Amino acid sequence: MTAYAPPGGRSSNPVGGVAVAGRGIRADGRSEPITRARRCPLSAEITAHTRFRGAGGITSALRGAAALRRAAPALGLFAAARLTGLLVFAAAAWHRDMSPRARLATAWDADWYTRIAAHGYGRTLFWPDGAVQSDLAFFPFYPGLIRAVTTVLPVTGGTAGLLLSWTAAGAAACAIYLIGERLYGRPVGTLLVLLWALLPHAVVLTMAYTEPVMTAFAAWSLWAVLERRWLWAGSLALLAGLSRPNAVAVAAAVLVAAAVEIRRGERSWRPWAGALLAPLGWCGYVLWVGLREGDPVGGYFAVQSGWTSRFDFGVGTLRFAKRLATFPFELGFPMAALLTAVLVLLFVLFALDRPSLPLLVYTGVLVLITVGGAGYFESKPRFLLPAFPLLIPPALALTKARPRAAVAVTVALAGLSFCYGAYLLTRASMAL
Repeated sequence: MTAYAPPGGRSSNPVGGVAVAGRGIRADGRSEPITRARRCPLSAEITAHTRFRGAGGITSALRGAAALRRAAPALGLFAAARLTGLLVFAAAAWHRDMSPRARLATAWDADWYTRIAAHGYGRTLFWPDGAVQSDLAFFPFYPGLIRAVTTVLPVTGGTAGLLLSWTAAGAAACAIYLIGERLYGRPVGTLLVLLWALLPHAVVLTMAYTEPVMTAFAAWSLWAVLERRWLWAGSLALLAGLSRPNAVAVAAAVLVAAAVEIRRGERSWRPWAGALLAPLGWCGYVLWVGLREGDPVGGYFAVQSGWTSRFDFGVGTLRFAKRLATFPFELGFPMAALLTAVLVLLFVLFALDRPSLPLLVYTGVLVLITVGGAGYFESKPRFLLPAFPLLIPPALALTKARPRAAVAVTVALAGLSFCYGAYLLTRASMAL
């Protein structure tokens, strides 16, 4: 969390805090002296970057180019990690006479997205156990993008979904790096991206799923909040809200950050506009489904209940965890329990470190929705895939570890990620 130090050596941080000497990044990519200060509530929204705002399009272009140059090593590591995981999965799929592309492009939820893109909404499946699975549970932005791509390019819906997910994953990795760099420095930003790429369930980032798209919008929206670019923050939160149900976490982060900014005396209309824009996507789709179902407020949640997915404050999660301790399940279920528990522990460590408020709100809402929701226990780690701030504590720990220990941990994580990802897509019978 940085604050620009003017030539006189006094920090421009209006809140104060203990200053620590360091180096900042100018728009041209060169470093310059700064001071570091931990502060609340928004942390780091005043940095060496902000003094270049308003200097025109050329300066913005220079800043963007410099940011991409700084992010390049992290993006290279991200691409290498996911490409290696993809090759390991492909080898496992070919060994079992499966089509790697078919598994990535049409498995489970991916099939629903491509069907919505091709035929629109209206498909409902009825199951003997009483479950009623309506495609209205899936938010419209990703299927809309698939339809747009297939209209322009001669590709199938599945291929279009993969192209979109891979592109979005790269965009998300770039924003994650910039957030990590801004708040904690380059090494943490790079490790944050690498750890995100090496999560045991990171194979989802290479599938035709919505998590990469939501994470891209969420990360760039949070970056815009830290930059005090409220219109961008609100607009990106709006798009995130059209992508996934749990993307309401992005709107919550923007709303809280804007409220703090307004309470501190900001007289500009921009925080108000960002706050108004942020929830429109999520609320708009939920209201549309409700009107279509005849219940404007509860219609969408009734659709989710038909999928056995509802919020019960964690009762269903605890009940299923108890069953795991007394009955045998295939590997994916205890792994889901273990991963969810680890991610919740990381949230506690993250919160105790007094992080930037927007990141804390965003991550806290995602954890609350995941742990407090019933149904699809095996998918809980996937639901937390957009919660990249959870990886800040281990990224900080790795920067302080001995190089040999850091390399050993990274290699172990890579092995687990590649092998478990291949297992999920080639051997596991549960839905991901």
